[in-house]
Amino acid sequence: MKKIIVLIVLAAMSQGMFLFAQQRPSFTNESPFYYFNFSIERVMPHRLGYVIIYRTGSNQVARTFLPMDWFSAVGGRGAVAYLGGGREWPSMTVFYRDGEFSHVLLRLRRNKGHETWGQLPLNANIEEFFRDIEEIRLEF
Repeated sequence: MKKIIVLIVLAAMSQGMFLFAQQRPSFTNESPFYYFNFSIERVMPHRLGYVIIYRTGSNQVARTFLPMDWFSAVGGRGAVAYLGGGREWPSMTVFYRDGEFSHVLLRLRRNKGHETWGQLPLNANIEEFFRDIEEIRLEF
């Protein structure tokens, strides 16, 4: 008799376990953001912004111009994070939201003597490259 009662209780428990099971998480709430990360070969500051020479996915180099006003306001389209003294290499991360450019994050060495910092020639006339930039122009 005890065996029958134990079997009935076990059967009832196994049948009722689904009532206490947790739901599987829903993956429909995906982030609207995606990003591309590039290694920086050289960053050259200018009074109007930064000239960034970066490595593309095909292991070529390309350049882009980032206006200084993106970095001057809180919540602007650009931010700079300075790296410590470790081995981490400077990089540029470009974020997109729903397929449109959102913002860029530069991870740069604080020490301007690092090999990734460079200087533009004094006679470089690049002001026109910083005019009317609404989004970053990238090469992949």
